[in-house]
Amino acid sequence: EETLAPDDEAVADAADAVQEHANIWDRLRAGFRLPPLDSPLVERHERWFVENVEFREAMFERARMYLYFIAEEVSKRGMPMEIALLPAIESAYKPYAYSRARASGLWQFIPSTGRLYGLKSDWWYDGRRDIVASTRAALDYLEKLHRDFDGDWHLAIAAYNAGEGRVMRAIEWNRRRGLPTDFASLRQLKPETKNYVPKLMAIANIVADPARYGIRLPDIPNEPYFAKVELDSQVDLGLIARLTGLDVDQLHFINPGYRRFATAPDGPHHVLVPVDKRDAVIAGISSIPEEERVQWLHHTVRRGDTLYEIARRYKIDVSAIKTANRLRGNMLRVGQTLMLPIPATAARVAAASSARSAKPVRTAAQVNRPVIHRVRRGETLTSIARRYNVLAQQIAEWNKMKVDDVLHIGRRLKIWLNDGPRAFHRAPDALAYA
Repeated sequence: EETLAPDDEAVADAADAVQEHANIWDRLRAGFRLPPLDSPLVERHERWFVENVEFREAMFERARMYLYFIAEEVSKRGMPMEIALLPAIESAYKPYAYSRARASGLWQFIPSTGRLYGLKSDWWYDGRRDIVASTRAALDYLEKLHRDFDGDWHLAIAAYNAGEGRVMRAIEWNRRRGLPTDFASLRQLKPETKNYVPKLMAIANIVADPARYGIRLPDIPNEPYFAKVELDSQVDLGLIARLTGLDVDQLHFINPGYRRFATAPDGPHHVLVPVDKRDAVIAGISSIPEEERVQWLHHTVRRGDTLYEIARRYKIDVSAIKTANRLRGNMLRVGQTLMLPIPATAARVAAASSARSAKPVRTAAQVNRPVIHRVRRGETLTSIARRYNVLAQQIAEWNKMKVDDVLHIGRRLKIWLNDGPRAFHRAPDALAYA
């Protein structure tokens, strides 16, 4: 187990930073060094952030969990501290943000770019949503773009949004006509990209001098919010939640990369927990004998499967399957995914057996159609999420609702059992206005 600081020198640097700046905003301001942007769009976006109080305050409150870590990573690379505010423009610091282009996470990686920068994705885990992995990948990409554009951060940031090829073509279009090639002078960029850098500069200006805009920023200390705990085996996030005293959904906001209620059967893994809960988690996990730990596998229902046959195959009780998946009856549907709690000693045998017998099944999720769930008496978003092995926050995003909204009996909820819809699910997207 370890904290996120990679070495003693980094720990010392972090301690110095904490002593120098009592809150995260002072630390960011001290590191701001992007050149001003001469564009009327900056002022326009400043006005929008000032006027949309509820959006702005919710965004900054979400940022509380992530800003220290992002600032640390930006600082280690010597990058302008405005970069730590880029997720405000990409996702409004929403770890489950999902775009029309299938971009996901705080930094909005599309699948292909995510793979290029080492962000793995499978049924259990999506590295594009992993706070640590995606932040490091995003900064790697931004450093590469900074080099591509000869040290011009405005162009590099524009390319993060539009792609380097599109920005280079816009530069060449201007060059052929004898026009300046700085960001503000480029005419061939799409409206989204033309507004992208001004949005970042607008939010940076507000953070630099909130009093000028009549804004009070939330008090966010310049100290770690979470620490990393290394795990040598699969872990049920419900167990971690009990050890930390957090709700499972709260824990998922620190660990949004995990797409299920457990890590994958094959390890090792790590989990992020609030700093003050780290020792309790380590002690709690260590006290559980390996033979008593439960591992989770997933099984996709195939034609002819019954609960009894699945239970026999994996050597578990039918009641355990029904409890783990919130099943009220014995009916299964082809393509349905079940989470199976399996004793650790039998997990590898069961996984191998499942892999040998597995046959591809074309499900609604695979052709990008959602399951429609009708809310029944007594159900909550959390209980529905557990039934389908997704997260309550995901269901809320997919159905344009809040996690704490009242569920009315009979309401139809769309639930994707695979990657999610190809719809735009960022924060109420006045941020995307042209």
